[in-house]
Amino acid sequence: MPAACITLSNLSWSTPDGRPVLSNLSLTLGPERTGIVGRNGCGKTTLLKLIAGRLRPTAGRLQVAGRIGVLRQDIGAHPGETVADLFGARAGLALLERAATGQAGAEDLAAADWTLPQRIEAALGRCGLELGPQTPLAALSGGQRTRAGLAALILDAPEFLLLDEPTNNLDTPGRQAVADLLRGWRGGAVVVSHDRDLLDAMEAIVELSPLGAARYGGGYSAFAARKAEELEAARHDLAEAGKAEAEARRRAQQAAERKARKDGAGHRARAKGGQPKILLDAAKGRAEASGGANLRLREARLAEAQAALSGARDRIEVVEPLRMEIPATGLPPARLVLRLEAVSGGHDAARPTIRDLSLTLTGPERLAVTGPNGSGKSTLLALIAGQMAPVAGRIDRPVPCALLDQAVGLLDPGQTLRENFLRLSPGAGETACRAALARFRFRAGDALRRVDGLSGGERLRAGLACTLGQPQPPALLLLDEPTNHLDLDATEALEAALDAYDGALIVVSHDERFLRALRLTRRLDLGGRWRG
Repeated sequence: MPAACITLSNLSWSTPDGRPVLSNLSLTLGPERTGIVGRNGCGKTTLLKLIAGRLRPTAGRLQVAGRIGVLRQDIGAHPGETVADLFGARAGLALLERAATGQAGAEDLAAADWTLPQRIEAALGRCGLELGPQTPLAALSGGQRTRAGLAALILDAPEFLLLDEPTNNLDTPGRQAVADLLRGWRGGAVVVSHDRDLLDAMEAIVELSPLGAARYGGGYSAFAARKAEELEAARHDLAEAGKAEAEARRRAQQAAERKARKDGAGHRARAKGGQPKILLDAAKGRAEASGGANLRLREARLAEAQAALSGARDRIEVVEPLRMEIPATGLPPARLVLRLEAVSGGHDAARPTIRDLSLTLTGPERLAVTGPNGSGKSTLLALIAGQMAPVAGRIDRPVPCALLDQAVGLLDPGQTLRENFLRLSPGAGETACRAALARFRFRAGDALRRVDGLSGGERLRAGLACTLGQPQPPALLLLDEPTNHLDLDATEALEAALDAYDGALIVVSHDERFLRALRLTRRLDLGGRWRG
């Protein structure tokens, strides 16, 4: 195996209860930037865990040549943990402190890495952080912890980086830090992401699907173009397979009718008795032999046509994009949707994050709320939704409203999708429930899955189904980072659905490509107020 290479040979992994996640996966990853994409639940994060050695394959082989550095999807903050712990530098920095106070022996002094503090500072600076190594992780936002984790990878300099959704929860500077790191990385990088701008900087895209792993050269835009071509080809193949199957059926039916007519004629000839019985028996034997061979041939051709049709349908199921259909809200253009008058609020009443904010939305306006991490974007949505009371000012919201936060808190995790939908839409019947869930790709038995067993992307999709799939959707929709856990297919489907949504929309997102697709009316930058 060549240097700096990851090789998967017929790799499979199943959950402890036997549900297959990855099956017979064969793939080679070299020293290049590779984006891993695929629908939610296809095994992207599982693949990274297998490569990192955190999981063992159920079957097959995995070989890794070169050191691997892993950026976890969520870097927690345990009591007492500092930035130094992310770098694995606690002991090295403690030794330098002992040396500075004259408490280190000669052996310690020889082993000391005197450049460690400067190298940590430089790595943090590359990721836009001005922090000391003793800074508690609990004092950092989620985005800052992610950037600190990236800095630790820079210092470690492994041959391969494994990044799982590295731009989730990052503001614009944080996203830029990730992009800059990858752009300058000279080793291999395997990146699971739904961030299309980040994926555009990849040198290759690998898509995981029920058909296995498919590699595409170039970034996301090249991948999307190839997928469009594949979809067109799959639709053509399905149409042709349907025609072939119908033709095979037609010929089988015609042959059966001809045989029935010949059999009837033979029966009538025997009944008349005009020919010797030996000749009639010989003719009957030849007809039966010929008819049996023809029947087997027709059955084989029909079975072949049906198998081709089934394969074409399976292929369409893999490449056909998800569609989300939202019923009309009927919101009039002049209707007042929301009014905030000098609103202040936040988790700390003494130091509110939102201060003296006034805002009016009328009709189907579309507002993006942006700003750096910690500027109060999620707090503002919680205030508008009524989940948090303002400490000052007044909020009027005269239309129905739904908030889809990052945890999709409107869903009861202990209930099934069906139970959640019927709870949120008490007037809907079973048929409407199943139809709405199916429009968001929850089909048949999926309706009986519990929310706490769904992946992050599936949970958000379920929240969308239970709100936007209602017979009468809310006239005001609040979305908090909706693309963080959606796969690319679902993100683009959501963009198309929101484009047709006739209600008012307030969205918090750092995904500029997503925001551009929404045809925004205005922007509210909490770092600098109004734009647009």
